[in-house]
Formats: sequence, C-alpha cells, structure tokens
Amino acid sequence: MASADLKDELNCSICLDPYTDPVSLRCGHNFCRSCIVNVLDIQEADGVYSCPDCRAEYPERPGVGKKRKLSDMEETGICCIYCIQSPVSAVKSCLQCELSLCHEHLEAHNKSVNHILLEPTVSFESRKCSTHNEVLKYYCPMDAACICVSCWVIGDHKGHDVKSLEETSEREKENLKSVIETLKSKREEDRIGIQNLKVHGRKQEEKSVKLSEKVTRIFTDLRQTLDDIEKRVKRKISRQKYQESQSVGDLVKKMELLEDELTKIINQLEGIYNISDPFAFLQEHVNSGDISDRSCDVICDVKDAHGLDEGKVLLKLQRKLLRLVNNNIYQKMSKIKRQFSVLKKSDLLLDIDTAHDNIIISQDLRSASYTATSQDRPDGPKRFKSCQVFSTRRFSFGRHYWEVDVSKAKKWIIGVAGKSLERKVNGHESFIGYNKKSWGLMVTNFLVARHNKISKRLVSDSPLQAVGIYLDYEAGLLSFYELCDPIRHLHTYTTAFPEPLYAAFYVSKNCTIRILE
Repeated sequence: MASADLKDELNCSICLDPYTDPVSLRCGHNFCRSCIVNVLDIQEADGVYSCPDCRAEYPERPGVGKKRKLSDMEETGICCIYCIQSPVSAVKSCLQCELSLCHEHLEAHNKSVNHILLEPTVSFESRKCSTHNEVLKYYCPMDAACICVSCWVIGDHKGHDVKSLEETSEREKENLKSVIETLKSKREEDRIGIQNLKVHGRKQEEKSVKLSEKVTRIFTDLRQTLDDIEKRVKRKISRQKYQESQSVGDLVKKMELLEDELTKIINQLEGIYNISDPFAFLQEHVNSGDISDRSCDVICDVKDAHGLDEGKVLLKLQRKLLRLVNNNIYQKMSKIKRQFSVLKKSDLLLDIDTAHDNIIISQDLRSASYTATSQDRPDGPKRFKSCQVFSTRRFSFGRHYWEVDVSKAKKWIIGVAGKSLERKVNGHESFIGYNKKSWGLMVTNFLVARHNKISKRLVSDSPLQAVGIYLDYEAGLLSFYELCDPIRHLHTYTTAFPEPLYAAFYVSKNCTIRILE
C-alpha cells in the first residue's frame, strides 16, 4: 500500500507518468512543467486559472516554481525507503541492509551499525557474491575477480593471494594516475606541437606575402626599365619621322615648282609647234632653244628622300636591351640569387671521433663503410657504440643542404640528431629517428620516415640512389628529397629543434654511404 502511495506521489496527475522537470503551484500540487503550462494556456482563453487537482482558482495566471525534492528524486530516481508520506531523495544506500536512506534516516542508521555505504543504488545483487550471498570485500588478482570472504576461505579462491578491495583499488588508482599523467604529458606535447605548427603556418604565410612582394618589385623594376627603353626608342623614331617629313615636304615643293615651270615651257613649245608658216615656225623654233634646255635644270626623285633609318633605330634598341641584360638584369638576377639561393651545398665532413669502431671513414672524410674488422680506435665521450657517425659541422641556425649517395647501401638511416643523443648504448636510445632527439629517413625492409615513436611508411617506385636533405633551423623544417629526374619530395618534419644538430648516419653490414660534393 505504501509503495502504491509512493508511486502516486512520483507521478504527474495530468499525464499520469513520472514527473519531467517537476514544478508546483502556490497551492502545493505538483505537475510536469510542460503539462501545467499546456493547461494554463487553455485556461487563458477563458480568463480563469485553477489547479487541475484541487480546483483552487487564481485571478491571474499563476507562476510555477521548481520542485526541488521531486527534481532531486528525478535525477537519482531513488528515494529514502522510510520517507513514505513525503518522498525524499536518498543520499546513500546500505549494502548489508539493502536500503536507501535520506540524510535524517542515514544518521540514525549509522548510530546503530557500521555497514558499507554506497552511492544511491537499487542494484544490490551486483555487489554480493552469487554463491554465498555475502558482500564482495576482496579482490583476487589471479582470477581478476571481486570475491567474498567465503570464496577466499572455503571457495574457489582458497589459497590465492587475495587483497582487499580498498588496497587493490588504491594500487590500481596509482597505476591509472601514472597512465593519466603520461597521457596528459603527451597531450601537452601535442598541444605544443599544434601551437608550433600554427606559428609555423603563420610564419610561412608572412614569408609567402613578403616573397610575393619581393618578386613583384623585381618585375616592376624590369617592366619600368623596359618601358623607359620603349619610350626612348619611340622618341628616336618620332624624331626621324619628323625629320623625314620635313625633307619630303621640301622635295615636294621643289617638284611642284618644277612641274609649274615645265607646264609653262610645254605650253610655249606647243604654241610654236602649231605655227603653220614655215618661216615663222623656224624663226620661233630657233629662238626657243634655251627654253627646252631649262626643262633639265632641276630633276628630283624618291631616291632624294632618305626615308626612316630602320637600321639605326634597331641598333639603338639592341644596345639598350644589351645594356639591360648586361647591367640591370644581371644585377637583379645576382640579387635574386643572393636572396633566394638555399640549395647551395653545405661543406660537410664526417667526424671520425664519433664513428663506431666497425666503421671505416675515407681519407676525404666523406664516405662511411661497415667492416667486420675492429679499427682499434681509442674510446672517447663522442664515440658511438652503435654503428653511427656524426658530421664535424654543427647546425644551430640558418639554412643548410647536403646530398648523400646511398646506392651502395641496402639498409641505412640518415638524418639529423641533437648533440645530447645517447652514444654509449647500442639500442633504440641511440638510433637515429628512434628517440626525441633525432629525426631520420631509413631503409630497412621499407622506406620509412621516423621520429621518436612515430613512423610513416613512404612510397618509392625504385630503390633510392641519392637523397637531398634540407634543414631550416629557425623555421623548424627538415625535408628529404629523392634525387631523381625530376627531384621528388619524400617527407618533411616540422618541429622546434631544442638544441644544436649534427648530420647523422647509420650504416649496416656490407653498406657504404657517401656525402656528395
């Protein structure tokens, strides 16, 4: 009966389901928020508001207040077993008694017994042994199971090294704490890596903008120079055009005067020709001899007009362009070369003091070969116990590029490493690319780029013959290129280098690598 009353207390009288977001009116009756709001909306049309339970009327639309106790019970879903008249949310459950209690009844319970208390629950069976119906207080590491005392003393776990749940929990929490700290450290490294990538991205964007502006200025200067040459040559053509126009005009005037003179002579001669009297004709003809001679005094032709001197114009253009190529463009190209030349090979030699005792270093300090015969070199702080060797040159700033011939090596590692790389062990602590202090490109069974615990398999159509390595220390860039036709990018590391770097090389049996000049 009490259970039925409690159920009624927890159900909304409108929808008859358990409360959802319970609220109450001033009269004290409880409803789901959405249910009472719908009822009040309907009543609003009549202008009269009343409680659906007690019919108490309100002159104005009543406000609704959140029902805290019911809300708490809604969140946990578990009520105190003793609070029948007015349900109260349980704060703890007793495992032995299998009861859920509120604050008031919990205090009374704790005065009489010392039982195991849990967060409010109805799943008591899961905390007790299914065989002995006793509380699970112990943990058996051998079987990875929670057990009761009877399981340990007389049951299936008799004789096992059993620990209490508290002890086991504390130990596992310590282990979990260590794992969490490790993951947090890794997450922090990832955050730093992400931040570095973002900074690198912004720097590259800025560098791209500056580079574009620089190229624009160079070509603007070149266009300006070409525009100046064009204007000067066109002015030369205009001057010649003007001079030729003046010359042609003068010749035309002379020819027009000559034409008028000839017309007069022709008219006079035609008049003499038309005389019918022989005596008069001969007399006029003899007297006109000097007239016909004057017709040959001035003779002009097109050849007397010199015309545009195209050869002179083209010669001037040629000289201007040659001067541009020999001076302006050469200077600009030299400037461009100084500004953008990054793949000039660095002078790189091998440091014999770092070479493992089974590595032969050539006289020019550019080749490293594996040998089964010990070289009996004296040990020192710089010498590797793994089959590796460093360069003599150290990189702590700037941009550098070098090339390595790997055509005579089947298994190799090349890359860069920090000066603090472990040298006195022959293991992953010292191998290039297998730790935080080095970055490598390697061929074992496959072509792989590796740093610390992260490796990436790369694709190559054929075995590599030579590799180009580009390092930009400040930008945190390390790139590898396959030196084929055309050159092919293999992999790029982006990071912040924590210390000065050396070019690093690993050679295996029957292998030789060489730094190309």
